[in-house]
Amino acid sequence: MGLFEVLDLAGSPTIDWEMTPEYTFGTFESWGGKERVRSKKERIYYFFIDAWDETPKLCLMERGIKHARVVAEILAPQEMIERCVKGHGKVAIFERTHGINEELKQWLLDNVIEAEDDAMIVPIPEEVRPGLGPTGLPGRDEPAPEGLVRVTLPDQPAQMVEEDVVALVREYNFVDIERNPGGRFDNCLVDNGDDLTVTDLVTGLMWQRGGSDIMSYRSQKLELERINREGFAGHSDWRLPTMAEALSLMEREKNEADQFLHPCFSPEQPFIFVEATRRPGGYWFVDYKHGRAFWSSGTIPGGFGRFCRRDG
Repeated sequence: MGLFEVLDLAGSPTIDWEMTPEYTFGTFESWGGKERVRSKKERIYYFFIDAWDETPKLCLMERGIKHARVVAEILAPQEMIERCVKGHGKVAIFERTHGINEELKQWLLDNVIEAEDDAMIVPIPEEVRPGLGPTGLPGRDEPAPEGLVRVTLPDQPAQMVEEDVVALVREYNFVDIERNPGGRFDNCLVDNGDDLTVTDLVTGLMWQRGGSDIMSYRSQKLELERINREGFAGHSDWRLPTMAEALSLMEREKNEADQFLHPCFSPEQPFIFVEATRRPGGYWFVDYKHGRAFWSSGTIPGGFGRFCRRDG
């Protein structure tokens, strides 16, 4: 029984041996990959190594425009996977997914793609993601806690280098797993009762509970214009958060969705654009999945969005 039969995937799926994790944004998120992907319904499959955990593993990814799902883990020899990871050399801390090498490709062709023994294929059920649901927070009309200390955070766009981020994290004692793992910034979130937003009484910011899908920086700005034009949650002054504002939401512990974020927020926006560029080039993001701020090249910058506004 072949790989796709084991996984019960309909149609005529094939493996794209040229696709690697670093190529996926340009193909599926930023450009739409018109030269490679004909429609939003089209799906391609490729193998990659997930090295975020202590033990890296070989996986099969299903990809489409605005769509990504790991469909199976492949139980390849661990020493072979380790050799592939080592072959990539030193990489940035936020680059822990790798393309496969020729050794793994040949092993897959010989043992998995059309093999009769399917014991090395471990299907991963498609995740059913719940809606936002109740926040579990007090309503905004309830009395504020006694002794609440309000904090005014920087709210203007900035150009930042690493030293600026370090100084910012330390000044406000934000949580950042790399720069300040013992940090603590206590919010006081309240539910605005509209199923769309919450407000932090400490910073005075109203936040989207959800947000926008991954897209380019320019498309993110167009999305911001759209929600202001339509008056999202009754307001038309939404904006991208600054670095400080986005970091103010970082929690010390992960929630059930595996993010350093209060569970009232949607997990669909694991890392978000902030209103900060990097000097000499690039864009800054705040990553709630890995608990840190990071920058990425400005060549094809892409990220999720969670907008905020001054509340009162």
